[in-house]
Amino acid sequence: EHTMPNNVILYGSPLSLYTGKARSYFIKNTIPYTEIAPTNQHYAKTVLPAAGVQTMPTIETEDKTVIRDGTAIIDHYERGNNFSASPHTAKQKIISRLFDVIGSEGLLRPAMHYRWHYQENLPFITPHFRQMMPPVANRDELTDKIMNKMRTACLAFGANDDNKELVEEVYLEFLNLLNQHFEQQPYLLGGKPCIGDFGLIAPMYAHLGRDPKPLSIMQTQAVAAYRWVERMNRPEADCGEFGSNSNAFLANDEIPATLIALLKHIAEDFVPETLAAAKCINDWLDTQPTLAANTAIERGVGFGEFELRGTKITALAQPYRFYLLKRMQDDYAQLTEQDQTEVKSLLNECGLSELLTCTISRDITRHNNLEVWC
Repeated sequence: EHTMPNNVILYGSPLSLYTGKARSYFIKNTIPYTEIAPTNQHYAKTVLPAAGVQTMPTIETEDKTVIRDGTAIIDHYERGNNFSASPHTAKQKIISRLFDVIGSEGLLRPAMHYRWHYQENLPFITPHFRQMMPPVANRDELTDKIMNKMRTACLAFGANDDNKELVEEVYLEFLNLLNQHFEQQPYLLGGKPCIGDFGLIAPMYAHLGRDPKPLSIMQTQAVAAYRWVERMNRPEADCGEFGSNSNAFLANDEIPATLIALLKHIAEDFVPETLAAAKCINDWLDTQPTLAANTAIERGVGFGEFELRGTKITALAQPYRFYLLKRMQDDYAQLTEQDQTEVKSLLNECGLSELLTCTISRDITRHNNLEVWC
């Protein structure tokens, strides 16, 4: 066993969607880290028991604190960073939180579709999956097994042979609107990344901005969006094409028109999917009267069904979506009445105002590194 470096150890993979969120935050905040696969003895013996469950990213800090989950990792460092990535004005604060949910949950369908439904990705992703397996004799067999498991997960997020044209149509419109925004602004809310940028980079890097098929689409059809993906993985502001950079959020709580256009598009599937997931989870919770507090939440508790452009889509109802959404709702609840009015009017304009009141009947908190039922 090598001696461990004395900076933050990031257990993750370039292939991992959620690792991208924590890694980008570390890069942008010049936090020294060493990224390694969760395959060594130290991880198995020391880190995993403290993490509670094996997911990426998980970190071990210099003082040996173990933190599991990208959101919790960013929270930990934001507290120490005086919340530098968290806008303090009302609309920007809520939109930043919203993009965190959209990135972590709302783009899983295209992310999984483009990774798993194109054979041309396989020569690129297979060695990555192999590197995440322990160095054992049946390593290739384990690799196949985990890849097949992920393929099945792709279907759970609602991307299948029957609707893949629709999934692509909606994603390409999203990408075009995202590109139009990044032609005008280096980051979502101006001259520096917010919490929402770190949420959004999760699917936009590991899957949609790195796997060969979706990468080629981004590089040829959405160059400004691709530049943002590069920018999010570089320590400097990296916005030379914008001339001088303010390195600050836009003044006067401005939400650019390009972002409003993007949010209107996102609302089309994100809102019905969220409402359908809430109904599914609430129905499930009704059948769990003895569910004890501090029970770890499941990845999914059934399937929500919603309609998108006349097509029925069935997708895993994930409690974690509501853990993130509640953070936005809590921030909204703390605003002044005047600010709430302005935020609500903005969300109304985007078709997103239902997200302020869409809740599940039990809250989710964190306990021993796991998201658990209150």
